[in-house]
Amino acid sequence: MQHSFPFRLILSIWTFALAIPTAQLQAEAPSSNAVEKFDTQDYDVVIYGGTSAGVIAAVQAKKMGKTAAIVAPEKHLGGLSSSGLGATDSGNRDVIGGLSRDFYHRLWLHYQNEAIWTFQKMPKENGIPGQGGRGIDNATQTMWVFEPSAAERVFEDLIREYEIPVFREAYLDRENGVCKEGSQIRSIQMLDGRLFTGKMFIDATYEGDLFAAAGISYMVGRESNAQYGETLNGRQVEHAIYHQFAGPVDPYIEPGNPTSGLLPMVNPPLEGQDGDADSKIQAYCFRMCLTNAPENRVEIEKPANYDERNYELLFRSIEAGQKAFCTFSPMPNAKTDSNNNFAVSTDFIGQNYNWPDGSYTDRQDMYKKHLAWQQGLMWTLRNHPRVPEAIRREFEPWGLSKDEFSDNGYWPYTLYIREGRRMIGDFVVSERHLRQIDPTLRPVGMGSYNMDSHHIQRHVVIGEDGVATVRNEGDVQVNPGGPYPIDYGALLPKKAECENLLVPVCVSCTHIAYGSIRMEPVFMLLGQSAATAACMSLDAKVAPQDLPYEMLRERLITDGQVLSWESQPTKVDIDSKKIIGTVMDNRDAKKVGTWISAASIRPFVDTDYLHDANESKGEKSIIFEITVPKPGKYDVQMAYSTHANRATNIPVEMNINGQKNTITVNERVVPPIDGLFVSLGTIAVEKKATITIGTQDTNGYVIVDAIRWIAQ
Repeated sequence: MQHSFPFRLILSIWTFALAIPTAQLQAEAPSSNAVEKFDTQDYDVVIYGGTSAGVIAAVQAKKMGKTAAIVAPEKHLGGLSSSGLGATDSGNRDVIGGLSRDFYHRLWLHYQNEAIWTFQKMPKENGIPGQGGRGIDNATQTMWVFEPSAAERVFEDLIREYEIPVFREAYLDRENGVCKEGSQIRSIQMLDGRLFTGKMFIDATYEGDLFAAAGISYMVGRESNAQYGETLNGRQVEHAIYHQFAGPVDPYIEPGNPTSGLLPMVNPPLEGQDGDADSKIQAYCFRMCLTNAPENRVEIEKPANYDERNYELLFRSIEAGQKAFCTFSPMPNAKTDSNNNFAVSTDFIGQNYNWPDGSYTDRQDMYKKHLAWQQGLMWTLRNHPRVPEAIRREFEPWGLSKDEFSDNGYWPYTLYIREGRRMIGDFVVSERHLRQIDPTLRPVGMGSYNMDSHHIQRHVVIGEDGVATVRNEGDVQVNPGGPYPIDYGALLPKKAECENLLVPVCVSCTHIAYGSIRMEPVFMLLGQSAATAACMSLDAKVAPQDLPYEMLRERLITDGQVLSWESQPTKVDIDSKKIIGTVMDNRDAKKVGTWISAASIRPFVDTDYLHDANESKGEKSIIFEITVPKPGKYDVQMAYSTHANRATNIPVEMNINGQKNTITVNERVVPPIDGLFVSLGTIAVEKKATITIGTQDTNGYVIVDAIRWIAQ
């Protein structure tokens, strides 16, 4: 359903009785009855939404010297990254750069402390698998599996480190709270009266509440395949082969009797064809953080108003052969990220259609119903006599984690809002862009995950024999063919509608394209790009739509963003094993402080180089401890890739046989040896030498790639 103005859908939501849990709810509807008087808060950049994209956008704005604040409906920052989604949907990790990659590096640093591992021993590198590779990747110093509380800690560390003001539990007045002059937003007001003025605004919500209230065009639901020349959009029956029923499941309350009515959450036979448009959206669920550690486990109780008729579809699916019911993706400390799996699972299919345009009260109601469904599902699988004993035994050891979400009844703070509104700008990213059939001329980041839509509805299918069965519809899981660029236009509304707002989450794209883009690492990198464009537009005194792309591109690359797959090869750039002499890459050096892996500017040795982000000078260094095969004279050389933003005064200390000597390296000069190395001098080494590259008082980015030594 396409909208060109704020619009409130009124849809019928499933009305069967479900228990309302007593947990404190993150989605509790705010009251607008009492409006207090507050001082107006004024910033260069106002970010609405405390998601991962919102935090990263605020960090980038502060790094660029702007005043920035996060105005968050949420109490807890980080969105899904700190609300149970610890099994990172990373796709090809090599295209995740900038502050997004730094987030996963900071998690790696967090888990290097053995004291953190309270419910299991600190595992080896391959001890916890991840979706896109190793969960713990020591080679790149990144962590792709993590506890919700660890992610929230990293986000809060960023807030403190960059002194970002955060206004929590601040709900936008979606009816009257956006003040515009012409095509510019001047201020936004919360239901409690708090008022925020800004020069630039960023909508970092999962729903797109700010841009909708600002009168910007958007879409809810699925476009037809014909609209943008796609193949996987609209209604999808033929492609819906995953998470499907294992065998025939009767759809009627009284099996075989159509007059008895349909089971809850089952629709009549569908009309129309595959590829037809509709206003439905893919299902939501909670990403549960379960544990089987008895000392940290909280039992999942039976909902107060539990009614087993609401789980009749589950019982029949088990009888038809369903054996798995959710994922148990391992996370640190004997925990899980548990997601939807197979035909009847944690996805509350078809019960969220009103979420994007629904009022805060509507959303509170849906939140409670989703929570009651999932709570009842887990209790049923563990306790109900109609569930086979083998399944009950499988679920018996598992419960909620006592040390996660303790102020929310141990349930995640937010639902997995897989899809809300999607902005409609002048540039709409489609399946054709992901498959690189149509060009993307202004990349601001890259995606790589499958085009992934969860099921959208359940429906009756009448077979040729006249027998009715239940089927799920909407699931699509298709690889786009590799990493793809995301155009700057995806972040921009039409200029006539607004010229001081950027949108890094509910981007301008189609339903099926969003199925790939909607991953937390991508939201973070787009949040950084949006903030970069906002700040550069302020400096240039132009609307973001008029910002010269080449200027933006240069800054994004400088900040470690990956904008093309060609510049990020799948293999090594220059193989250290094929270089004359003996080489030690940065991966094998000792690192002090936080360093960021990058591969944007070639040449470099092996797969990447490191940089200091041009901050925390004097607190970071990298130490190469080399051992020569025999005593003698060696030419010691340092590798780096040059750029105008590099430091000219990098101190390199060589410690040989107890004698220290410091050399200064200018990385704005092209390295004289093969365009890659600069000589630090010929030295006599008995056995070992230590080379320390520092950052003290340096006047730009410090790049550290590799050290090599050649016998003379």
